Amino acid sequence: MINYHKTWRLINSGPGSASYNMALDEAIAISVRKGSSPPTLRLYSWDRPSITLGCFQKIGGIDTEYCRDASIPIVRRPTGGRAILHNKELTYSFSVKTDNDLFSKGIFDSYKKISAAFYLALSKLGLTPEVSIKRKPANSSLRTPDCFSPLCFQSASYGEITINSKKVIGSAQKRWPDGLLQQGSIPYHINDPEALKIFRLHSIRDIKDAMAGLMEAVPDLSDEKFRNIVKISFEKAFNIEFFSALPFNEEEVLAQKLDSEKYRTEEWNFRKQVQSLHQVFQRA
Repeated sequence: MINYHKTWRLINSGPGSASYNMALDEAIAISVRKGSSPPTLRLYSWDRPSITLGCFQKIGGIDTEYCRDASIPIVRRPTGGRAILHNKELTYSFSVKTDNDLFSKGIFDSYKKISAAFYLALSKLGLTPEVSIKRKPANSSLRTPDCFSPLCFQSASYGEITINSKKVIGSAQKRWPDGLLQQGSIPYHINDPEALKIFRLHSIRDIKDAMAGLMEAVPDLSDEKFRNIVKISFEKAFNIEFFSALPFNEEEVLAQKLDSEKYRTEEWNFRKQVQSLHQVFQRA
């Protein structure tokens, strides 16, 4: 019998659509919370440039007409934070029950521990990463790191990693009483002109001063190599071993359902409600 306290699951996915990537992350988190799946790190990419919005983010800062004309999908994440333009990058999701002693001490402690694994991974590339120790004010939402711009990478919050004061990993976490899901984006290259249009920023300098792609610092880095470094770094940081696997059948079935019924709907992605429950009850 596998000891899930010491043996976790690694899912190496290929490129997927924006809606299915979010649906599979949520399906895995649900399965992990139920105890049907072990703690799971999923590494994946995107089949086309795509935008993800934070769960609670207003869409006003995004040029949705430009995205529609450029065939750039927009999907709302299950986690919080602000918008990210995904393209050439490594994306991760990590799901674990919060009765696991490592992750039972709250959101800041969890961020710190997960950041330690990525800090180690970047260090293995010969880089000198820094971890942000800023915390939000006490009266702000603790669901995720946040920033004032609609673009997540324009601010580094608690536990997030920078190199030369530029953000290189953007992460957001959703926490339930029985588990957590953390999602993160590690860009290899950044399409500055595209981001400028999508996020209605004033200058490319707004982007270049705040964020950087990993291959700017490590030009010969391959996706396969970096995935392996992340795997090794997680194993060392948490004193565990991964076994490689595909999503379980139950997770795939649930992901397909969430994809069609949630993550491809305007009701979820754009917060468009045909009628509110209040209106329904008024008519009853």
